Amino acid sequence: MVRGIQSTSGRSGIGSKEDQVQVQKEANKTYNCENLGLREIPDTLPNTTEFLEFGFNFLPTIQNITFSRLINLIFLDLTRCQINWVHEDTFQNHHQLNTIVLTGNPLIFMAETSLTGPKLLKHLFLTQTGISNLEFIPVHNLENLESLHLGSNHISSINLPENFPTQNLKVLDFQNNAIHYISSKDINGLEQATNLSLNFNGNDIKGIEPGAFNSKIFQSLKFGGSLNLSVILKGLQNSTIQSLWLGTFEDTDDQDLTSATFEGLCDMAVESINLQKHHFDGFSPSTFRCFTRLQELDLTAAHLKGLPSGIEGMNSLKKLVLNANSFDQLCQINAASFPSLTDLYVKGNMKKLDLGARCLEKLENLQKLDLSHSDIEASDCCNLQLKNLPHLQYLNLSYNEPLGLEDQAFKECPRLELLDLAFTHLLVKAAQSPFQNLHLLRVLNLSHCLLDTSNRHLLEGLLDLRHLNVQGNHFQDGSISKTNLLQTVSSLEILILSSCDLLSIDQQAFHGLGKMSHLDLSHNSLTGDSMDALSPLKGLYLNLAANNIRIIPPHLLPALSQQSTINFSHNPLDCTCSNIHFITWYKENLHKLEGSEETVCANPPSLRGVKLSDVKLSCGLTGMGIFFLVVFVFLVIILLIFSVKFLLRWKYQHI
Repeated sequence: MVRGIQSTSGRSGIGSKEDQVQVQKEANKTYNCENLGLREIPDTLPNTTEFLEFGFNFLPTIQNITFSRLINLIFLDLTRCQINWVHEDTFQNHHQLNTIVLTGNPLIFMAETSLTGPKLLKHLFLTQTGISNLEFIPVHNLENLESLHLGSNHISSINLPENFPTQNLKVLDFQNNAIHYISSKDINGLEQATNLSLNFNGNDIKGIEPGAFNSKIFQSLKFGGSLNLSVILKGLQNSTIQSLWLGTFEDTDDQDLTSATFEGLCDMAVESINLQKHHFDGFSPSTFRCFTRLQELDLTAAHLKGLPSGIEGMNSLKKLVLNANSFDQLCQINAASFPSLTDLYVKGNMKKLDLGARCLEKLENLQKLDLSHSDIEASDCCNLQLKNLPHLQYLNLSYNEPLGLEDQAFKECPRLELLDLAFTHLLVKAAQSPFQNLHLLRVLNLSHCLLDTSNRHLLEGLLDLRHLNVQGNHFQDGSISKTNLLQTVSSLEILILSSCDLLSIDQQAFHGLGKMSHLDLSHNSLTGDSMDALSPLKGLYLNLAANNIRIIPPHLLPALSQQSTINFSHNPLDCTCSNIHFITWYKENLHKLEGSEETVCANPPSLRGVKLSDVKLSCGLTGMGIFFLVVFVFLVIILLIFSVKFLLRWKYQHI
């Protein structure tokens, strides 16, 4: 059997074969045949297939007849198909093929011409294929190759074959191999590649030939998990690297980092360095002596309790990541040492973080600040804590402890465009809106903040707010009234009201929100009568999933007809004649309905679980019904005649 999945081009099936299930993602273009125990390409697969995921089947040998019918292939994934042999001209007719994934196949042989045919082969995945020597890779037809993935093999040398084309290579992945030494010859073989990203993660590099990287330019170099970073940095002298990843992993027993470790960095041009999960010994201003040209520094989970004061020369640093460390107070990062910062991340602090006062006031250029998941608690937030941040555009204070918001709580950062306070209990102390000066704010996340939604002034001043999320907050009596906090944000385009325990919505609750294009009311307890509130809205993406909608009255159907996409899934829908008008409308508007597979009947019991689109009701009069109706009418007429006769006789008798 073949199961089609809804796509932009509709649903279709392509037949059946031995009860195998084939998932179609886009009609006649993309197919998923993974893990079906197949030993060949099914005849039911269309010739027009362009993207094929065929992993976890059984194809020990592939040759030129294996995929010969599928000449339009662009992407082919053969992960873990137990392939041992790839024969000559296997892909000779696949001129459009640009990605081949052979991950996890125990390759024994690849013919020299096995990859010929594709005119623009760009991505080749040979991860976990047992390769120990790069001579194994056929070089024919790799002139356009952009990425070569060779991770988790047994490669000990990165010396490519002499005629290996590298002029278009952008990504070369050697992670988790057995490479311990890099020679000048190895790197010279890559000199035709420009802006190359090299991945040596999981290889314990013990030595680099002096001068091997001299005058070389790289987009990215990754040496994660290397035990001795000083060897790496000395070996990279006189190179230019945009991003250098030197982080370590939980199971790596590497050396503590000292000032001497980074001496080689003074003779390199590096824009970004990642040192995550390392330990520092003798952390002092001298540790940063060779960091002065850095633009980005990532010290995630580096077991830091503070950054030393007196760090000098870090005027070029734009981005500093200090996630998952152990600061007691924000001032311990000594932000004044990094006056040019535009992005600062102190996310997931391992201790309760005190925001302190004026800790960031020297960061006048700061644009993005993430302090989420750090157990921050403040009774009067946030002007003193965020003093002098006039250019801040993004602020994340989500997943923290209760915050008391004072009047104009964000007066010090008037240019905020995104403010995330999700899952942080907000205690609004002032009668006026704490956000009233944020005229440029476009996105506000107040989900699960235990808001006082009866405060109609809460959102005043947000003149340009486009996206508002109040998911998980509760409204008085489970109802959004005619006058509510939404009336002051007429520029809204996206409104999330899911999981708010809503029972009803006033007919005029959304009055003035005519610009809205996305409304999420899912996971509430709304009934069909609440649809009246949608009358002023048009062209909505409307999510009504998981509510208590049983019957939608006919007079509300015009309000639904003017929306663009609607989701009614997971509602206890009534599939009786009482709801025939909605069921008829539903079938006529399938093109604008989402989640139709989960939009099923709850009543009557005989139709429970049946998709609404498959329901067939006969709500007219049956033959038996017509018979009883005729008998009833006949009896009524006889009764009327006898009544008239009786009245006339009575009248004449009393003249």
